[in-house]
Amino acid sequence: MTTNKSDVLSSEASGSPNATETSHVPVPIVGYLRLGDAPRLVAVECADCRARFFDRRSACASCGGVRFESVDVEPTGTIRSFTIVHVAAPGVSVPYVAAIVNCGGTSVRANIINTPADPEHIILGLPVRLGTYSLGFDDDGVEAIGFGFEPIASTKEGCLT
Repeated sequence: MTTNKSDVLSSEASGSPNATETSHVPVPIVGYLRLGDAPRLVAVECADCRARFFDRRSACASCGGVRFESVDVEPTGTIRSFTIVHVAAPGVSVPYVAAIVNCGGTSVRANIINTPADPEHIILGLPVRLGTYSLGFDDDGVEAIGFGFEPIASTKEGCLT
C-alpha cells in the first residue's frame, strides 16, 4: 500500500498511528530523562530506606529492600564534584566538564553544559539547572536528546550569594 502526503497529513490530524511517519518525536538518550514542556529526571526510590537510583533495581544496594517507586528529581542543584576532561574517546569534543550534582539530596552524574570548561566558570557549590540538548538525528530523522546541567547565574567569582 502506498501512502501519499495527504493521507499522512489527515492521519496526523486524526491522531492515528501513521502520525509518527512525518512527526518530529525526539527520543531521550537515557530512560530516566522525561521530555516535554518541563524536562525532568525520574529516579527509582527504595520504599524502605529512600535511597535513589537511576537504573532498574531488583534490590536496593543500601538496605536490600525490594519495593521501589518512581520519583521526580529536583531540576536544580549545586555542583558537588567535577573534573575538566581534556582527553576523551575519538570524536568526543574536549574540554568538557563531568560533574556530580546534588539535586535536593539526589546525586546526579552529568556534564555541565552551556558554559566554558574552565575553572574560572565552574566551581564547587555553583547553582545549576537541568538542561537538554540535541545529540543529532538518525537516518530516519529521529532526534536523540541528551541532558546536562547549566549554571543558573554567575558572578565574576562564579558563585552566587
